[in-house]
Amino acid sequence: MFTENANRIFRQVIDDYHRFDDVDHPVNNPYTNGSIDFLLYEKCWVDTVQWHLEDIIRDPQIDPVAALALKRRIDKSNQVRTDMVEYIDSYMLEKYREVTPQADARINTETPAWAIDRLSILALKIYHMHCETVRTDVDDDHRAACRKKLEVLQTQQVDLSQAIEELFDDIASGRKYMKVYKQMKMYNDPSLNPVLYAKK
Repeated sequence: MFTENANRIFRQVIDDYHRFDDVDHPVNNPYTNGSIDFLLYEKCWVDTVQWHLEDIIRDPQIDPVAALALKRRIDKSNQVRTDMVEYIDSYMLEKYREVTPQADARINTETPAWAIDRLSILALKIYHMHCETVRTDVDDDHRAACRKKLEVLQTQQVDLSQAIEELFDDIASGRKYMKVYKQMKMYNDPSLNPVLYAKK
């Protein structure tokens, strides 16, 4: 199944990252460029680095100048994340381009890649919540609360994986069809953000 492979790759990425635990460590993608596995690995690496950037910027003692630089880096990472989602959707559009939608075919509320994006983030939540369940510097109540949260996250992963598989089945059979909209994030575009174009 697609999601079984995706979840395996996401765990691989998170384990690979935590061998170094360094937001500046270069990605070493082991998969063939252009393959779906390559895209999934790349996508989850971006998510994993950004997860840790979001942790770092919340340090109450962070230098304001460093915080601003980090915020700019997070903004750039968000754009890369969106681009990666669009790459994955383009791959899926090509995969299903020969499918003729049924006359009563419906569109889904989100594209496959945005659902896959949620699956990648869930893998990160599961990893880090598990870490909380084995901490030795907290009390039993903290660990117990985190175990309950971990169970919920694991259930979410199962449910979301099933929903993604059902979506792919629906697209392959023509019961649903893909329609991809570019995100068009206006604040990143100097010609569309009034704060930026007012400076010209």
